[in-house]
Amino acid sequence: MMQMVSRHSFSSMSRMCSLLSSSLHGPFVFTMFSCVLSRGFCQVVAEVNRRSYPTFGSVLRTFTTSSPKCGEASDSASVVTYSQLKTMLSNRDIQLFDVRNPDEYQAGRIPDAVNIPLGNLEESLKLSPERFQQTFEVKAPGKDDDNIVFHCKSGNRSAKALDIARQLGFSRARHYKGGYSEWAEQEGK
Repeated sequence: MMQMVSRHSFSSMSRMCSLLSSSLHGPFVFTMFSCVLSRGFCQVVAEVNRRSYPTFGSVLRTFTTSSPKCGEASDSASVVTYSQLKTMLSNRDIQLFDVRNPDEYQAGRIPDAVNIPLGNLEESLKLSPERFQQTFEVKAPGKDDDNIVFHCKSGNRSAKALDIARQLGFSRARHYKGGYSEWAEQEGK
């Protein structure tokens, strides 16, 4: 449509311009008519563009409002709910990592959680499977495991842990967004 509008407008404009330039008031009328036509043409083009293509502002708004921020999980599939966590724990089908500090972990923890503080997570996930097992006394998580879950107090650090894990190739890892705070509340502790 844009090509059609522009071809038609340019050919009409050039015919009108040649007619006007030959009249008695040539330069003045030509200038005025050019301004009117170009303004009208610009409005048509702007309207076509507004209807057909997103503006820079709308693209920027979409990008800045829909993109995950650092430390946020990118989709709801990466979040484990309280009931899902309970099921995974009861089925013993979970590798649960508590990324809080050791003092927080000692003050209260979710059963079977292994404490790896967020500041140590990246280097810990890079350990060989043997070294990981020696250090944490649990089997090392595999990059394709779908039962890896991180948690913290309220979901912020576990979201960062999830980002770290995904950057290292643990693409199916998830996090418990409710964290220990939700766990303690639900468990009546």
